[in-house]
Amino acid sequence: MTATALAPEPQVEAEPSSRTVLVASLIGTTIEWYDFFLFATAAGIVFPTVFYGDGDPTVATLLSFATFAVGFLARPLGGLVFGHIGDRVGRRTTLIVTMALTGVSTALIGLLPSPDSIGVLAPVLLVLLRILQGIAVGGEWGGAVLLAVEYAPPGRRGLYGAMPQVGLGLGLALGTGAFALLGSVMDDDAFTGWGWRIAFVSSLVLVLVGLVVRLKVLETPAFRQVQERAEVARVPAVEVFRDERSRRNLGWALLARWAEGASFNTWAVFVLTYTVTTIGMDRTGVLVAVTVAALVEAAVVPLAGALGDRIGRGRVFALGCGLLALGVFPAFALLGSGQVVVVGVVLVAMLGVSYGLTSGAESTLFAEVFPTRTRYTGMSLAFQGGGIYASGFTPLIMTALLATTGGSPWLAASYLLVAALVSGFAALRARPLEQL
Repeated sequence: MTATALAPEPQVEAEPSSRTVLVASLIGTTIEWYDFFLFATAAGIVFPTVFYGDGDPTVATLLSFATFAVGFLARPLGGLVFGHIGDRVGRRTTLIVTMALTGVSTALIGLLPSPDSIGVLAPVLLVLLRILQGIAVGGEWGGAVLLAVEYAPPGRRGLYGAMPQVGLGLGLALGTGAFALLGSVMDDDAFTGWGWRIAFVSSLVLVLVGLVVRLKVLETPAFRQVQERAEVARVPAVEVFRDERSRRNLGWALLARWAEGASFNTWAVFVLTYTVTTIGMDRTGVLVAVTVAALVEAAVVPLAGALGDRIGRGRVFALGCGLLALGVFPAFALLGSGQVVVVGVVLVAMLGVSYGLTSGAESTLFAEVFPTRTRYTGMSLAFQGGGIYASGFTPLIMTALLATTGGSPWLAASYLLVAALVSGFAALRARPLEQL
């Protein structure tokens, strides 16, 4: 018997189970969005006082929301850089890097000295860390969605693609819930002085758990096929803009993103400033209401994904936009009551149900309208690029519109109405390029 005959056969690594893939995708986005929207919550109720509190309160709030918006300006850069890596090297490697980067930047925000200690350097460092956080999150979303979608069995890709979006609701619930808990066990001085930092530093523990899970998942089957056929894109972003159908779908996706992003950042971010500062409601009560609505949203998202498998992603997305258009004026009227229960019902309807429908359909919709070889880059450009105007500037725009009308919310509500109509139409116009 020859030595060759005695050589052991090469070991083939087993494919991960569907449960492992979904958990890896979900836990990653939950952590990433916890980090990102923890900043959003702090921008509404903590950072104006801690980092911008020496001048006029309205100016401090605007500066805080401008810092919040910087993260969205950085997200397209992250989507472009990590989308390129994801389409060239693979989804799995990219997701591990983005998760670690987000966790580190979030923890450093929690350790950042105040202006009392280091002066103007404090808000400057806050902006830089927000940029780093935005770059990491910009590369995370597309990969997390593709991890689920490209492993999904036929007929269930809408449901699988929706699962990473559940992480958005869970991440928001964790962020607002953490602040609500910390605010309930300490007084305002302690919470503003150091309590809020606990939620940021705790991100490191969540990231370690997420990395352990993600390391168990192999590269997606769809990308491996692209590699085997030697069809990996040389410069994915260039191909997205060169291909007429991809370019057209990118435009529709960017428009569809408007209502989805504006809706979330109205009902999850701006609402904190509006109800607490303008109306004078109790901060903890509003945080609890947002947390409950976020949990409802997390439950609606997979239902929306499954419904998309039956009637189409664009139709489900448009349905969510329609509910936003119909409900936005009554919602603002009810917010003015100042009653926590009423505010909770409004947020469940608008953030939980209306936004949940758009969010649950969006991920697979965006994945379908780009080919496999440029999919990571294309959908990242759509989601993160649209996030600049649709998400990042929403609290700033809403605050400015509120100030323009002397505290009346109707101009702000009209802005959301227009966004809902435009985005619903755009979602129906986007067309799939290939079967996943």
